[in-house]
Amino acid sequence: MEQKGIIGGFYSEPEAAGEKENCVEKNQIFIQTAVKLAEELGSSAIILAGDFCFEDVNTNIPVYHAFSDQKELIDHLIYSYGGKGIRDFTDKMINQSYRKLEDFENIAAIEHVLGNISDGTVVGIIGSIDSCAIVVHDLKENEMVKKIRECEERVSSEVVRAVLTICFDVATKGREGKKVGTALIVGDVDEVMQRSHPLIINPYLGQTPEDSNILEEHNWESVKELAQLDGVFVISEEGRIHAAGRYLDVDARGINIDKGLGGRHVSAAAITRDTVAVAFTVSESGGVVRIYIDGKELICIDKPQRCIPA
Repeated sequence: MEQKGIIGGFYSEPEAAGEKENCVEKNQIFIQTAVKLAEELGSSAIILAGDFCFEDVNTNIPVYHAFSDQKELIDHLIYSYGGKGIRDFTDKMINQSYRKLEDFENIAAIEHVLGNISDGTVVGIIGSIDSCAIVVHDLKENEMVKKIRECEERVSSEVVRAVLTICFDVATKGREGKKVGTALIVGDVDEVMQRSHPLIINPYLGQTPEDSNILEEHNWESVKELAQLDGVFVISEEGRIHAAGRYLDVDARGINIDKGLGGRHVSAAAITRDTVAVAFTVSESGGVVRIYIDGKELICIDKPQRCIPA
């Protein structure tokens, strides 16, 4: 059974200096409580989503800060819904809380898949102007983690980790201020190459194994640069980049994906139906990362968020 819990409390936004000091003191008590809980559970990480000061707390558990757009749990909720009755406020609070819990779980899953957080439970401290909550999440029960593990039955976990790191960077940052969409087809290289043709001169033709290995971090910038071009990357199960700028010659009939997705996603899904490759795509319009296996969407990660060490 999934291990998940919430411990929370509300307090008004401080106005006077004394109230602010009291609020800071409450936050420190809250953090200390969360750290004690994490240590007793043997948690693998603590994630802070809010304006918390962690300087005076000692722990051997790795601590991360969520990015700013993950820091609002129920901000200004009381002020927006104060005149509509307690039921409207409560319903909105519950909906917002569940959404932010899902955000926290997705952040934890992403960092776990990328190798930054080990197996086990993760304790999250979520705070805003009006509320705080402590969340305990068991990564073994995380649906995103389970689905990405399916990719590792065909592709090594190290390659999945490297490809997803690049996809998340492209999805969240784009390239030189511009939104970028791309697709990386991993595995079953011979079949994928036979079912595609070059749109450009292959930039990886004649490259040394070291300079065409996606496991080498120094190659990631060139991959993100080439992601701006049309066509897909073709990568082996072991991480060797065989080509970039390839057009997939596939029959898209029978491929059922979300309406509104373009040819990149249709062809990526189709190539996984016709081969045993795994396709990773990034939507240019929305920065959404998708994974396709056997002609079907395995997982959709909407605007992936990362966290940074505290």
